[in-house]
Amino acid sequence: MDLTNQTKPHCFTAFKTSIAHCDIPTRFTFPFCYQPNELSLIATQELQTFLSTDLKWSTGDRGLGRMFGVLVVKNKNNDIGYLSAISGKTTNEMTLNNFVPPVFDMDITTQDKSYTGEQAVINQINTDIKRLEGNPDLLKFKQDLDNKTKKYEQDIELKKRQMTQDKKSRKALRLTQKETLSADDFREFSQALDKNSVEHKLQLRDLKNSCQASIDDTQQKLNTLTSEINQLKERRKNKSSALQKLIFQQFKFLNSKGEIKNLIDIFGPTPRGVPPSGAGGCAAPKLLQYAFQWDLQPIAMAEFWWGEAPKSEIRQHGNFYGACLGKCEPILAHMLEGMVLDDNPLLDNPAEGKELVIIYQDKDLLVINKPAEFLSVPGKNIQDSVYTRMKSLFPNNESPFIVHRLDQSTSGLMVIALNKKVHKKLQKQFIERSVKKSYVALIEGDLKQDQGVINLPLRGDLNDRPRQLICQVNGKPSETSWKVLERIETTGQVRTKVQLFPITGRTHQLRVHCAHSLGLNMPIVGDDLYGKVENRLHLHANTLEFMHPNTKENMTFEIESEF
Repeated sequence: MDLTNQTKPHCFTAFKTSIAHCDIPTRFTFPFCYQPNELSLIATQELQTFLSTDLKWSTGDRGLGRMFGVLVVKNKNNDIGYLSAISGKTTNEMTLNNFVPPVFDMDITTQDKSYTGEQAVINQINTDIKRLEGNPDLLKFKQDLDNKTKKYEQDIELKKRQMTQDKKSRKALRLTQKETLSADDFREFSQALDKNSVEHKLQLRDLKNSCQASIDDTQQKLNTLTSEINQLKERRKNKSSALQKLIFQQFKFLNSKGEIKNLIDIFGPTPRGVPPSGAGGCAAPKLLQYAFQWDLQPIAMAEFWWGEAPKSEIRQHGNFYGACLGKCEPILAHMLEGMVLDDNPLLDNPAEGKELVIIYQDKDLLVINKPAEFLSVPGKNIQDSVYTRMKSLFPNNESPFIVHRLDQSTSGLMVIALNKKVHKKLQKQFIERSVKKSYVALIEGDLKQDQGVINLPLRGDLNDRPRQLICQVNGKPSETSWKVLERIETTGQVRTKVQLFPITGRTHQLRVHCAHSLGLNMPIVGDDLYGKVENRLHLHANTLEFMHPNTKENMTFEIESEF
């Protein structure tokens, strides 16, 4: 790939706003979790001003929702400006508007003879598969096989019921005839009944063999027609994989040291082993690629969403977001190699200096008030958690202690078991949903309704954990009822305090139900994943009610939120 196929970096944009007062950072933005610095904010404001006035991207036409990015850079003349990028596939019209081009232009690939030749073979295979699948005999044999299989099951079931009834009749005859027949006659009578039983078993065997032979005959005819189809599908799969690998090899990424790696090299060592769909098309890799290609020094970066969110995701218009982990983390690990980055805030322990408040304790359990930004169980990078604190407080107790969890950012009530028996009994109550709990949340905006119920199927975002998606196909049911507690107006801004009653307990359920357009469509204040960062996530588990596993007493706890 020619990395210098242009004569000048035409995507470099000089700041229109004065940046004389801005400090130049000495470390580059940690791209997965950050607060944009002043330079990034100014660049973002200028780009958003353009998007707001440009007909294609104006806020009046936000159905084209995309992630945008800005990269503040310094050129060889020490001029500071910025680059702009759009995530996903871009058009010539977009690149003419000073957006950086894609890392690799797929249109060039589709004009390559080796690519077009292989694609033509795949297209012909698709045509052949469609023709073979349209054979009327294929449908006929499938229907015959289905009918024969059902008839086989019905006939065998009927025969077995008859045999069961005959067995009961023989047993009854033996009981009645034993009293009336002599010993020799009864023995002869029993032998006749036994012979009758054997005959029925042989009839069942013959029926099974006959039915199975008919099924096997139809299956063989069907296999003759489907074997060619299956061979074609396997060939198509291999051809498509080879073609996809060819494309992945063309996506070549630079870093500050001038080293180049393609997608195959980058994702080969990862657990998934192959690049996910869309890898390399996000804004962050495009921006860095263009900077390295034109010898521009990266200074700071930010990405934001512009437009309507997809139905499955939660994206707020104008909000900043970190780079995705599934598609971008391996790529950016290579591209940022050798650069000095801001510290990863996810490695800091936010629970340091915070205490767990015990509000109830007996020999079997205790109830605590967990502070916000405090893990329930040890994380990947941070061990400090409710679990480790409990282990420290009760070093001689059996484990596990944790019965249920609260998100790290959520504060509120948790019940802790002090032995395994109580742990098992309490968990059973949670599984059976006999535990009653509620949360208080402060959400952005003036919620017009006073109460309601939210039902949305949730699943994890495989490319951007721990985010959750709405998925009608693979999502698990999640249900929350809610009611408004009060509406709070400050400095002309209205926020609504609501009480949330989760019926199910899915990951991030309450956060998604509040933020998603099919839920309350108002993110919880301070939600750094689905809304905007603030001093804390304004979500608090305020009530908890359960039955004491040993005393059978109904235990009810309530603690007010700090917001």
